[in-house]
Amino acid sequence: MTETLIRGRLLSFRDAPGASADATVYIEDGALLLRDGRIAAVGDHASVAPQAAPGATVIDHRPHLVLPGFIDAHIHFPQVQVIGSWGSQLLDWLNGYVFVEEQKFRDPAFSRRMAGAFFDELLRHGTTTASAFCSVHPESAEAYFAEALARNLRMIGGKVMMDRNAPEGLRDTAQQGYDDSKRLIADWHGKGRLHYAVSPRFAITSTEGQMEAAQALIAEHPELHVQTHLSENRDEIAFTLSLFPFAKDYTEVYERYGFLGPRSLMGHCVHLSDREISALAGAGAIAVFNPTSNLFLGSGLFDLARMERLGARVAVATDVGAGTSYSMLPTMDAAYKILQLQGQKLPPLTSCYMMTLGNARALGLDAHIGALEPGRDADLVVLDVRATPAMRLRAETIRTLEEELFILQTMGDDRAVVETYAAGRAVKPR
Repeated sequence: MTETLIRGRLLSFRDAPGASADATVYIEDGALLLRDGRIAAVGDHASVAPQAAPGATVIDHRPHLVLPGFIDAHIHFPQVQVIGSWGSQLLDWLNGYVFVEEQKFRDPAFSRRMAGAFFDELLRHGTTTASAFCSVHPESAEAYFAEALARNLRMIGGKVMMDRNAPEGLRDTAQQGYDDSKRLIADWHGKGRLHYAVSPRFAITSTEGQMEAAQALIAEHPELHVQTHLSENRDEIAFTLSLFPFAKDYTEVYERYGFLGPRSLMGHCVHLSDREISALAGAGAIAVFNPTSNLFLGSGLFDLARMERLGARVAVATDVGAGTSYSMLPTMDAAYKILQLQGQKLPPLTSCYMMTLGNARALGLDAHIGALEPGRDADLVVLDVRATPAMRLRAETIRTLEEELFILQTMGDDRAVVETYAAGRAVKPR
């Protein structure tokens, strides 16, 4: 048995801020007792410290904030060398950059190297759980899962299925996509803290036969996540409807093939009708807001207020490599700005909730992650609002916790992450 006592200013959530009087939990001089990778006790330092066994490791992070580890609901593992590619909107960007780079992931050694770099970046930025698309190659998914398992991370991932409208080196077939996914599910889902996601890239790159193969996987494995893309770009929508003439809108394509459910992560959802949002809400599917990506590719502005009004569940994500940062902090900064443009507000506590418990709930993993509570995985991030000279100068005027959080969101990046803990172990690369 290994024990670690973490001391610091604790911030966590029991519910969305404002939903109840005790939705936000803040402890000025708090402590977490970590035992064998989980949180064993949480509370005031004076009450938790005596519960630690003699010889327990003691780490004092004061005056820094300790939060649950950040959660990223949509990211592309094979795009670590695509991030920052200039000048195109979605379909041209995919053809000009992404599909060129992703073909390299047929090489197992290259995939292993990129997996190490990918997880280094996530942990450097305080992200302890992500839902990631791998490439079409099984070697890519093998490398992703093997690296996550070696680091004992709670991660979701899946090999993309795509059998048309891509280069030959990035296409499988309907049967091959099914068979590869089936084998990867058997080999990796539930191993350590790993979760598999059925991952047809999007409707444009899957024939009706492959959509049916994905539908079969979803029916055979209802415990799995499903991840794809929906209504990111207007040209994408028009192309999709030309390929599936039965559909009155993009969402109906996924409805036809059984993709919508409470574990379905639908990336982007920028240009949805009220009918489509209501369909997501009725199925319990999640609309994933990718703010830096939507701005970078000029895709459009996600309408959070309309999603909430029509009852749709929402998650937030970086969407690297169209997204421009691995960090959830500038991701939420961009979310704030997108909502400002539409006359909507995003309070700092709500941003923190969305990056932690909100995303954990969206992924159906809130029994394991997303909150500082006994029994949860000991996945943590420690944040320093004075991490840079500019932040230190600004921090001299802080009066409230909310102001501190907004500075972190607006000015923070990996330098603001003092430490990242995965299953109770300090893991931020130095």
